[in-house]
Amino acid sequence: MTFLVVPLADIDQNQMKKLAGEKAVEQFVKDGMTVGLGTGSTAYYVILKIAELVKQGYKLKCVATSIASEKLAIENGIEMVDLNEVDHVDVTIDGADEVDPKMNLIKGLGGALLREKIVAAASVEEVIVVDESKLVEKIGTKVSLPVEVLQFGHVRTAFGLRRQGCEPVLRMKDGKPFVTDGGNYIYDCKFENGIDYLSFKETALDAIPGVVENGLFINLVRAVVIARKDGTVEIRE
Repeated sequence: MTFLVVPLADIDQNQMKKLAGEKAVEQFVKDGMTVGLGTGSTAYYVILKIAELVKQGYKLKCVATSIASEKLAIENGIEMVDLNEVDHVDVTIDGADEVDPKMNLIKGLGGALLREKIVAAASVEEVIVVDESKLVEKIGTKVSLPVEVLQFGHVRTAFGLRRQGCEPVLRMKDGKPFVTDGGNYIYDCKFENGIDYLSFKETALDAIPGVVENGLFINLVRAVVIARKDGTVEIRE
């Protein structure tokens, strides 16, 4: 467990995200690596920090977990490669929407959970960056679980999701169903008392016809970098 102390009074959430993202890059990214770039507001600071390393002369190749992250990386001079062109990713640094004490996660409020899980599975190390508000004792108690589904028959798929003990709500944007980078819909599934038996639930959800992937990330994480209001950064490994 490592702590970085910053001489600040209480800091806001964006400052926490920046601290966590930059510390993760400093700690886990080495010259010559293939790096997975996460998606979301904390991963934004990760990408900017990696761009700084590239400007300093680091030879890095990067794989993006979303179109938005790829666009930001290219704009900042980072070399991007297709995941199919590499045999592995050395480290992926990504955010999360909930983190429990065993470093299990909910991801996907940003809408990129499918690509995020594919890249995580291809990574030697998955490093998660969060501010302290994302910490929970039990998964599913603060946020709904995103589940990516095919557009075809999605109402029937939602019926199957409901049988798993949740209330699925189709995610909307600008009055229309939100469409992922993969061309799918997302149902945000609220479990009233959180989610028990995580591995079982992950398997059960994925077994529903029409489900492409769900936002439970179980036993995938190497380390979690947590920024706190008092300016400290904790690394859990």
